[in-house]
Amino acid sequence: MVVADAVRAVKARTEVIPEIAVILGTGLGALAEELKAESTIPYPDIPGFPTPTVETHPGRLLFGTLGKRRVAIMQGRFHRYEGYTLQQVAFPVRVLKALGAKTLIVSNVSGGMHPLWSTGDLVLISDHINLLGDNPLAEPNVAAEGPRFPDMSAAYDPELRTLARAVALDNKIVLREGVYVAVPGPNLETRAEYRMLRALGADIVGMSTVPEVITAVHQGMRVLGLSIITDNCLPDALEPTSVEQIIAVARGSEPRLAAVVRGVVERLN
Repeated sequence: MVVADAVRAVKARTEVIPEIAVILGTGLGALAEELKAESTIPYPDIPGFPTPTVETHPGRLLFGTLGKRRVAIMQGRFHRYEGYTLQQVAFPVRVLKALGAKTLIVSNVSGGMHPLWSTGDLVLISDHINLLGDNPLAEPNVAAEGPRFPDMSAAYDPELRTLARAVALDNKIVLREGVYVAVPGPNLETRAEYRMLRALGADIVGMSTVPEVITAVHQGMRVLGLSIITDNCLPDALEPTSVEQIIAVARGSEPRLAAVVRGVVERLN
């Protein structure tokens, strides 16, 4: 995978130089509808971009303006459980940075393990735990892109989190804040696994996001992470769920997520 090849392919299709990149997770598409899109590029047209195989991940890279800011939106992401390496999963972030993006906003859906939080709640990610069993930086380092040993003490930018909290307050949106843990999937977790993950310090659990965030931080990008709790994962009250239920909850809560992202984009310095 060569970043320069992907950049050339994208620049041949759009003149937009994005300031901000947004990754939309499962069931999250409304924000793309708010974008004043100037270009739409299918992933197969970009060298090195994998093909999403998960429902609600259409696989398009959009360029346009949102709140007068130049934005690139990934409609669909990639996951380790699809058979991709973490380097493949995170490759688009390298391309977006090379195109000009300095800020990355990642969104996802997650299982909620905090006993006081509910299905449909919006969560501001304050930190993460990587249990994917690999790291997107476990390859020869390119010094021009970032340091061999990047610091992760503030992976989720404190100023962006403060801004997100202010936007949520102004819009009367309840915004939780907590730790996201990434697991390989694709199965949902057992009761014992939820107990373990909660004991490790996680509030929500999912199968994405962490590789992209690690890669963004490696390259010096500012990162904001937001999640929608789509199912309750309390071991002693665990009930079966399905992808269809998860997507339905995500779509019901999506307008609030879109409002926070839109507000952050509009207020960014």
